[in-house]
Amino acid sequence: ASSSGAPAPTEPATAEPPALPQPGDGEVFGVLRIPRLGSDYQFKLAGGVSSSVTLDPIGVGHYPDNAMPGQVGNFAIAGHRGSHGAPFADLPSLHIGDAIVVETPDGWYTYRYRNLEYVQPDGVGVLLPVPQAAQVEATDRLITMTTCSPRYGFSERAIGYGVFESFTPRANGAPASLTSGAA
Repeated sequence: ASSSGAPAPTEPATAEPPALPQPGDGEVFGVLRIPRLGSDYQFKLAGGVSSSVTLDPIGVGHYPDNAMPGQVGNFAIAGHRGSHGAPFADLPSLHIGDAIVVETPDGWYTYRYRNLEYVQPDGVGVLLPVPQAAQVEATDRLITMTTCSPRYGFSERAIGYGVFESFTPRANGAPASLTSGAA
């Protein structure tokens, strides 16, 4: 246990991630944590990406019918950059290899940040199972984070990508990725 009394972070587990059901609009299914953005960075994750039902009142939304955390394909999520908690305000400041952690009642799904790109607002190719590659079959487990750019504008979208690293069951305790690269 750490000096705070909490269990000490564990190394990544090799457990196969459990399959999560697609959430309904506004249905909270987890919490997004990005240690690089601060130890207090945490935003609820819910189904849907409408401003009125999910993004404004809850924080981060999951694009319907995209992969869920840990599944092969593209776990695609959206969040505001300049309002309603601005969960993706600092998306462009992430570093290659930064942990992106999705916590659910089952445990923690750790992804590692890979890269950032900017696309036109109608650039929906980023939501494909293999982003920007319509004819390619998914074999990897990816996360795609979408937000407006510039920060208070809508002329383009900033897109952050990550690659799945591990799933840590809750019974194993919090993964070390929750503190790696913390600001």
